[in-house]
Amino acid sequence: MIEVKEVLTKRQQKDFLNFPLELYKGSPYFVPPLYSDEKKMFRNDYVYNSSCEWTCFVAYKDSKPAGRIQAIIQKDANAKNSEKRCRFCRFDAVDDLEVSKALFTAAENWARSKGMDAMVGPLNFSDLEREGMLVEGFQEPATFEENYNAPYYKDHVEALGYRKEVDWTASRLYGAESPEAMEELEQLVAFIFKRYKLHYGTAKNGPELLKKYADGIFDLIDTSYAGLYGTVPFTEGMRKLVLENFAMVINPKHTAVILDENEKMVCFGLSFPGLAPALVGTRGKYTPLTLLKLLYYIKNPNILDLCLVGVAPEYLNRGVSGALSLAIMKMLRDNPRLKWADTNLNLEDNYAIQNAWRRFKHEECKRYRSYVKNLYD
Repeated sequence: MIEVKEVLTKRQQKDFLNFPLELYKGSPYFVPPLYSDEKKMFRNDYVYNSSCEWTCFVAYKDSKPAGRIQAIIQKDANAKNSEKRCRFCRFDAVDDLEVSKALFTAAENWARSKGMDAMVGPLNFSDLEREGMLVEGFQEPATFEENYNAPYYKDHVEALGYRKEVDWTASRLYGAESPEAMEELEQLVAFIFKRYKLHYGTAKNGPELLKKYADGIFDLIDTSYAGLYGTVPFTEGMRKLVLENFAMVINPKHTAVILDENEKMVCFGLSFPGLAPALVGTRGKYTPLTLLKLLYYIKNPNILDLCLVGVAPEYLNRGVSGALSLAIMKMLRDNPRLKWADTNLNLEDNYAIQNAWRRFKHEECKRYRSYVKNLYD
C-alpha cells in the first residue's frame, strides 16, 4: 500500500530529509548536501519564504518511507516570465513507478489548487541550489553543487508525461591544450586588456575580496544571468545567504575578477575547493571527522568547482571571457595538486560559456535535464 503525506510534522520533516541519505547510503557517486542547510527550509524565517510558496510530500510504502518530492511556486520567476509554473525538486524514490506516480500526483494536485498550469524541474528555489536530473554520467561522482540520482528516475518522469525542456552539461577542464595555445591566449588577453583598458582585481584574502567585489559580483549576476533559464533576481536575503556560504571557502587564488579603468566589474569567475571527497559516505552532518576533512580540502584542494561566471552584456563579444579562461588555466598550472576543474552545470545552449571551455583540454562527463508537463493536457 502506498500513502502520500504532506510534510507537516517534525517526524515527517525528518523522513523527508533522511530519505535520500538512506537510499544512496554507500554510493560513491552521491554527495549529500549539508544537513543543516537543508533543515533551514523548515524554519519560519527561511530566506525564500518571501518569494516562494512551497510544500513537501513523503510517500510511504507498507508504512516505510519510499520517496519524496518538493513543490515550489517561485513567484519572482513566474512574474519575470509571465508564467504560472510550479517547480518540483528534491524528488527521490525507490525504483517503483507507482511510488513516483503517487508523489507527482500529489505535487501536481497541489500546484493546480494554487492556480498553476505547468510543472517543471527539477528546479529549486533559485539557481543557486542544486537543480536538474542526471540523465547521463551515472558512473561519475557528483560535485558538492550537483544532484545525483539513479538512472530509473528519467524513465519514471517520462512515463508520467514529462518531456525535456532544457539540458545542462558538466565537464572537466584539464588546462590549456598546449603551452603554445596558452601563450597565444596570453597575447590575446594582453591586447584586449590594452584595447578596453581592463585589469584583474586583486585581494589579499577572502574577506577582503568579498568586501571589495561582492556588490559588483551580485550586480553582474543579476544582469548577465537575467535571460538564462530558471534564474531569479537576487534579493537581499539571497545576497546574505550567499555571503555566509562563501565566507569559508572563497580564496583569491581561485577567483578571477576583471575591472575596467573605473574599477567597474566587467567579468568574474568564482571557483571553490572541491568538497565532495569530504562528504561522500557521510550524512552531510558536521561530525568532528567531517569537519576535519572539510577543512583539509578547503586548504588543500585537488579539484576546483567552478560555481559562478558572469560577463557584462556589453563585453560578451569582445573576447573578455578569454581572460577568465586564462586565469583558470593558470590556477590549474600553478597548483600541482589540482587534477582538474569541474564546470558544474552549464546550459547546453549557453554558447558563450560552452565556447569558452573549448580552449581547454576537456571532457563532457555528465548531462542534466529539466522536464516540463502541462497540467491540463
